[in-house]
Amino acid sequence: MTRRNLGLTPRLFVLLGVLALVAAACSSSDDTTTTAGAAATTVAPTTQPPPDTTEAVSDEPIVVGGSLALTGGLAPTAAIHKVAGDLFVETLNESGGLLGRTVVWEPLDDESVSDQAAAIYERVISEDGVDLIMGPYGTGTITAAMAVAEREGFVYPHHTASLTYVYTYACHFPTWPTGLETNITNPNLVYDALEESGNPPETIAFVMNEFPGTQYIGYGPPDSDAGGAISEAEKRGWEVVAEINFPTGTSDWAPIAAEIKAADPDFIYVGAIGVDGTNLLVALDAIDYAPRGHFYQWPAPGPLLGAPNSEGAFSVTTWEPHSPFTDDAEAAAISEAFSAAAADAGIPYTAFEAQASVSWAAWQVLIAGVEGAGSLDQQEICDWLLNNEVETIIGTIDFDPAQQNYYGDLTKIKQIQEGVFVVVSPSEFAAPGAEPQL
Repeated sequence: MTRRNLGLTPRLFVLLGVLALVAAACSSSDDTTTTAGAAATTVAPTTQPPPDTTEAVSDEPIVVGGSLALTGGLAPTAAIHKVAGDLFVETLNESGGLLGRTVVWEPLDDESVSDQAAAIYERVISEDGVDLIMGPYGTGTITAAMAVAEREGFVYPHHTASLTYVYTYACHFPTWPTGLETNITNPNLVYDALEESGNPPETIAFVMNEFPGTQYIGYGPPDSDAGGAISEAEKRGWEVVAEINFPTGTSDWAPIAAEIKAADPDFIYVGAIGVDGTNLLVALDAIDYAPRGHFYQWPAPGPLLGAPNSEGAFSVTTWEPHSPFTDDAEAAAISEAFSAAAADAGIPYTAFEAQASVSWAAWQVLIAGVEGAGSLDQQEICDWLLNNEVETIIGTIDFDPAQQNYYGDLTKIKQIQEGVFVVVSPSEFAAPGAEPQL
């Protein structure tokens, strides 16, 4: 199998001072791969010359439709996906486009509302006649739009949906790298890191947002005895001393903080989204309580770093801007370019980490499918993706229909150490000298 790289633009070469290509994706299973840039790479002998990539790009663009939460409660995080997508498309076009044509992506505002997202995808497919689609941000909107994609037969790449067990559409392609059984694999990655610290907890408290994705992490699928983070902790012999569920959007954290202080666990597992973790730490600090150990599922990383007593906090990630991730010049160039674009967009925390990296990977999947198929035919793209690996910035993805197109858990565990996030587990992805500390 051959692979192609999406070239960085000359403008980004100058900006970064890095002579690198961006984004790798597996090509079709024949012997040649074409790089959409200044040159083509031949991996094996072929009787066909590479295409002339210096030709002018067609005036007729390839339109990618979709939505993002440009306003509403999901907007602060969706802004990261907007920057990542804009940068990817800009880089793609300056590198020669897709199938010799420019790509246009102008997501509509779903206002963080699931029904609005579904309506937008129906419109752009049925009325606007877009060529391709890219999934929105957030579990609810992704799930709602997926039903439209399935009904219309569109390939559906998406990046942040957490209800893995409900996604049975044959042509959905996730890059939220948690595997199909997130409720088992994700907590155990955290627990393995705690064991690696040499000082695992004996008592643990759970504080779980009632958001469907975090409830799935904590308890497993509804009407199932599969269990989740709580039962997996009990299997390790840890005593659960508190189990607190709170509504999404909770503003009064004082009662939760008081209950945690009374339980005084060795470790707090917070099924957090957004600023839940920050709010909890502020409330705990107000009653003079600092966690001995703590984990936050899907936090806003910038606010968490600035929260009181956040040193030592664990979370999940896919990519962090340090070695060994930045040892790859291509990936390092993407990271630097994103950080610059995020700063220009006014995003407070500009690191290329979990949200940005899975967004970038979703675009890599879409482009790999189109180029592998050599076509905009939805079924041909779907079939290619189901039968070929894709090299992405977060790792190799091999969509498995037997696993509802999931492919194992590529999650890494990071921890705040000396005021910055560093990956600490698995060890092969850890920052130099970094180990889990508890």
